[in-house]
Amino acid sequence: MNIDIDKIKTLGQLKKANYKSKSIKDELRDNLIHKIKHKEQVFKGVWGYENSVIPELERAILSRHNINLLGLRGQAKTRLARLMVNLLDEYIPIIKGSEINDDPLNPISRYALDSIEKEGDSTPISWLHRNDRFYEKLATPDVTVTDLIGDVDPIKAANLKLSYADDRVIHFGMIPRANRCIFVINELPDLQARIQVSLFNILQEGDIQIRGFKIRMPLDLQFVFTANPEDYTNRGSIVTPLKDRIGSQILTHYPEDVETARKITEQESNLESRQIEKIYVPDIAKDLLEQISFEARNSEYVDAKSGVSARTSITALENLLSTAELRALKVDAEKTTVRLSDFTGVVPAITGKIELVYEGEQEGADAVAMILIESAIKTLFPSYFPKINKLERKDAQTPYDELVSWFYETDGGFELLDDLPDDEYQVLLNSIPPLNNLLKEYQPNVKEEDSYFVKELVLWGLVAHKKLSKRRFLEGYLFKDLYGSYISGL
Repeated sequence: MNIDIDKIKTLGQLKKANYKSKSIKDELRDNLIHKIKHKEQVFKGVWGYENSVIPELERAILSRHNINLLGLRGQAKTRLARLMVNLLDEYIPIIKGSEINDDPLNPISRYALDSIEKEGDSTPISWLHRNDRFYEKLATPDVTVTDLIGDVDPIKAANLKLSYADDRVIHFGMIPRANRCIFVINELPDLQARIQVSLFNILQEGDIQIRGFKIRMPLDLQFVFTANPEDYTNRGSIVTPLKDRIGSQILTHYPEDVETARKITEQESNLESRQIEKIYVPDIAKDLLEQISFEARNSEYVDAKSGVSARTSITALENLLSTAELRALKVDAEKTTVRLSDFTGVVPAITGKIELVYEGEQEGADAVAMILIESAIKTLFPSYFPKINKLERKDAQTPYDELVSWFYETDGGFELLDDLPDDEYQVLLNSIPPLNNLLKEYQPNVKEEDSYFVKELVLWGLVAHKKLSKRRFLEGYLFKDLYGSYISGL
């Protein structure tokens, strides 16, 4: 509806403009229909849900349902709710001064009804932008009915010299103040059962009760709830009658492939512009970073019910670039390239994001993080080089025999220091002839800037497949042949 809001300041002017009121659920529905017909993207920046979550969410909006987004942490539940704001009309009129965004054509509060009775068509109105029509509350055990619904305000009663029996002494809580808005309650199961009960009538009949006042107030709200699966949320659950009043429950999920996960990580990571300009990240490094989260979600050491948030990869990427940046600063280099050994720097990002089961606690968080990195290397390795058969005969020939023999013949092993300048690092890796031969044969088209990461991948991959040994020392890594390390006790 094309209305010049700058020229409409009173109820009478609004009526002359033939403005038609509609409920928020109808607003969302009508605008979604418009966007779908015009092939406009509704939920921009949400990847991996195109054929699963988003169609279900669109069906729920078309059905005018209140919605519960159910899924593990880091699955864009709150982001989806916030993006629903884009389906609201740009501006809606409200009675000026109303605490609960009264519709001038359908007022429901005592204040609005009194204003219209007193001033008629001269009642002043204001316009509310859609960005101001989003309310969000994190459910915590200390949330009260007063916070959500409201209470009697003794200060208001004293200032206005009103009896507690007068409904003008009511102080409205967050939900009435969110009238005609999207109201999100995050982590719904954490809300105490008695508080959840207070939502029943609001969802179904629009009644609210405050300290004995039963007010028939048909609030116009779009509720969106978010929750973890009940079998994980030990602190509480969604009470059955409340679930019955929520129209659609939509299950979210993690990205199903590395490519989608990379889009999310690159979009959400908080990288400084100088890091992006000065630090080159090979594509294989980005794939490896995402694979760590996939390994964690299937790991016997990680609690699967807790989930592994997408924020694991996001913060890991930030740490990875900071590790490379720190090395460049120490050697006074203008630019540098991410190395596989830099992945040691992402361990703190992993340990803070995963919940370990008993076996994982026994191993230790840092050890589990390194196990996940090596598992990710093991998974990616066959995509670039011939697969290593775990059950091969001892005398069977493999493409890696020459390289393994080189390490066997190298006294003292091969040291790769963390803070080597790029030119020294490259010279060191180039000094292993069998490694160069492997790349020429199996990765002949690899880019020069990626080749050193790929060479490290071979070394780490052979360690993961028990062909070589690797030991961390204070300043870097020492790679040796497997049996020589056993003999020397390393």
